[in-house]
Amino acid sequence: MLHPRARTMLLLAIPALIIGVASSLVLIVVMKVASVLQTMLWTALPAKLGVSADSSAWIIMMLTLTGIAVGLVIRFSPGHAGPDPAQEPLIGAPVPPSALPGLIVALIVGLAGGVSLGPEHPIMAVNIGLAVFLGSRILPRVGALDWTILASAGTIGALFGTPVAAALIFSQTLSSNNDVPLWDKLFAPLMAAAAGALTTSLFFHPHFSLSLPHYGQMQIADIFSGAIVVAIAIALGMVAVWCLPRLHRLMHKLKHPVLILGTGGLILGVLGAIGGTVTLFKGLDEMQQLAFSQVFSVSDYLLFAVIKLAALVVAAACGFRGGRIFPAVFVGVALGLMLHEHVDAVPAAITVSCSILGLVLVVTRDAWLSLFMAAVVVPDTTLIPLLCIVMLPAWLLLAGKPMMMAWRNDR
Repeated sequence: MLHPRARTMLLLAIPALIIGVASSLVLIVVMKVASVLQTMLWTALPAKLGVSADSSAWIIMMLTLTGIAVGLVIRFSPGHAGPDPAQEPLIGAPVPPSALPGLIVALIVGLAGGVSLGPEHPIMAVNIGLAVFLGSRILPRVGALDWTILASAGTIGALFGTPVAAALIFSQTLSSNNDVPLWDKLFAPLMAAAAGALTTSLFFHPHFSLSLPHYGQMQIADIFSGAIVVAIAIALGMVAVWCLPRLHRLMHKLKHPVLILGTGGLILGVLGAIGGTVTLFKGLDEMQQLAFSQVFSVSDYLLFAVIKLAALVVAAACGFRGGRIFPAVFVGVALGLMLHEHVDAVPAAITVSCSILGLVLVVTRDAWLSLFMAAVVVPDTTLIPLLCIVMLPAWLLLAGKPMMMAWRNDR
């Protein structure tokens, strides 16, 4: 009944489902453990000691100790807790299984301790490493690249709670030809992404969207406003791109990971003391505070954006295990709200979505993912044509520009 093409696609259907579910479960377990540890460190422990978790002294102490703890994990873990995320793309080569436990512990400690990085890069590395290691032994005829694609698709679906992001990302990486149509190649990755997204939705719902005033009909002036906002976001992001490799090289002159990460934790603590607890952690819950609060001014939003971006650069340069997409979204939200407060004639939906688009584009150089994140955080369908239009000058501005990564010969 089935064409040979269909049978080929079905060959990986069951492994794709298993990998998607497993990728989501890894993410869920890590996030739950990190959440419990975060509550202990930032709520139960300061309450027991009779100190305020918002105090500068507590923030500086916690971030410094977090840096030392992550440094110890990396120093004494087999495989030295995986690759340095500052030198790796989101989807990289498989990590040896011996490095995965240390990588997970370093991620959990960093997330719970308040480091300004998200979970995406380490979770991706762990899931790819497990899928390649186990898959190559169970089905040796399937290549490592296929397992990598399935694991990364499942992880993307789990992270964002939808397979749409995986479809967009892999539609540009899995190029089609006359013999194998694109959707044949996308079948198994989308299966994994859907399984990961559905599994995540059973336990918790990723809350990305902000409650902003509805955007009405698109006007010509809004296109120019959006393009200006994107340009401002790109300019701010490119400052971080310039700083990251240079700070990475400077910090790694300390050689020892405990010294590097302990110093980085101290710097993060000082930044956190200046910006407040809203500038700590991965940024998704904190950006909701920015959107719902009515007390912040233009200068407050600008401070949050600058401090968070600085903390992102410091955390990545020092070798904390984490991803850069979620903090970049927080910076985009803070910058967008600041621009709206400064020029309230431009709707917040435009300033926030276009700021997110620009900053995520700088961090990832992935146009589809940038559009996806902007559309998810500001879920207004009338904005999609505007975002697609302003993406064009944004892509021109970034053509040929360096990536937000550290140089390979830094160490």
